[in-house]
Amino acid sequence: MKRVLRYVAIALLIAIVGGCIYLNRMMPIITGYAAKNLASAVFVSCREAKDVEAMDLHFSLIRFTNNTVDYENKTVTSRFLWGKSTAAYREGYGVTLLRGATADELRRQRFPKDMLSQVLARQDSTATMQLPAGDSALAQRLAPIAEAFVGERAYGGHPFAFVVLHKGGVVAERYDKGIGADTKLLSWSMAKSFTNALIGIMVKDSLLDIHAPMEIPEWQGDGRKAITLHDLMQMQSGLEWNEDYGARSDVNVMLHCERDMGLFALSKPLEHDPGTHWQYSSGTTNIAMRYLRSRFPSNEAMLRYLHSRLFAPLGIVAPVFEQDMSGTLLGSSYLYATARDYARFGQLFLNDGCVGSERILPEGWMDYTRTPAVGSGNRYGAFFWLNKNGKLPDVPRDMFYCDGHDGQDIFIFPAQQLVVVVLGYSPKPDNVIDFNALLRDVLEEVRSKR
Repeated sequence: MKRVLRYVAIALLIAIVGGCIYLNRMMPIITGYAAKNLASAVFVSCREAKDVEAMDLHFSLIRFTNNTVDYENKTVTSRFLWGKSTAAYREGYGVTLLRGATADELRRQRFPKDMLSQVLARQDSTATMQLPAGDSALAQRLAPIAEAFVGERAYGGHPFAFVVLHKGGVVAERYDKGIGADTKLLSWSMAKSFTNALIGIMVKDSLLDIHAPMEIPEWQGDGRKAITLHDLMQMQSGLEWNEDYGARSDVNVMLHCERDMGLFALSKPLEHDPGTHWQYSSGTTNIAMRYLRSRFPSNEAMLRYLHSRLFAPLGIVAPVFEQDMSGTLLGSSYLYATARDYARFGQLFLNDGCVGSERILPEGWMDYTRTPAVGSGNRYGAFFWLNKNGKLPDVPRDMFYCDGHDGQDIFIFPAQQLVVVVLGYSPKPDNVIDFNALLRDVLEEVRSKR
């Protein structure tokens, strides 16, 4: 009996030690997720902290974090057991999760004053915020769908915002309580599609060749030197990656533990020959964005280019594209913009990369974007998702879309001249939106002859 008790005690001790080691490795992810997302929701989206904690942070171990919002210094500190993380807000830059530096050290890097003044001036000009009204009869038919979706949640999920453009005009717009037309909301992986647009603009300006090896120094001694931007955009880099969101996966370590997220991702070893294997990876977008940064003399120069060549022409007046501690824009995940801003972006791709008579993206860029990546099963193009595989069976196969975590989407329908934007907090699998039914009902009204 003593021997049995000894074995039980040893097994219990091993389980306790193992559990502590596992929790210790998870601490920066648990507290980092809470601090970063609460800080951005409060200081960028201007939401109430209690609402964010009750909804966005109410899952897994993250629901047990103790969060302190410092409104004066614009930081959030999140604690769980012995773990702690702090995220700091900077005007223009948004929120950065502090890793290896203090908030004061981070704030020595300031958003360019003249750019900030221009952004704030555009934000104060209501004229630049306007989108034309669309067909009034169609708007009247779509109003019940918008109310059912956002007000009654009849299609599932917890939507914050719903905007529909038809032929460039607003025909439906509805917001949840506490959210408005000027609320900047998180893109999650829709930011990848904005990275597509930035790359396209740089290609048009002869600053990039997406089919040429990238000449990243860390890759020159092995097979990674053959990887191209095209491979990254089609998620065919061949690099090892784990996109599981539920544990200490590569994507969670990258977003919550690393100072230089692009460097972390590009340091992964090669598992497959570049261009031969499809695997969704948020790391590839941060590699791409880090590479784009290398084409400019400074972070400030890249920001000026992004705002002047992409955001300003679209009328996106005050977006917040957050960055990591190295200063690299996080093209994988962290763009904040209004629902109308996301609709404007969708309209750019609906209009073949043009704004009015001005061409923003290269000719043929839409065809390139919508070309299925080999091995993706016709579901992925170049930092855009496709419906060529019929995932949404009642939706046209030529529809393509930007898709983000927890139900952030921009659906683009070329033949119907339609853009549908959905934003909110609708995590899978327990609170998923029935997008097939929602889009089917919208399309029925668009096609109606009444």
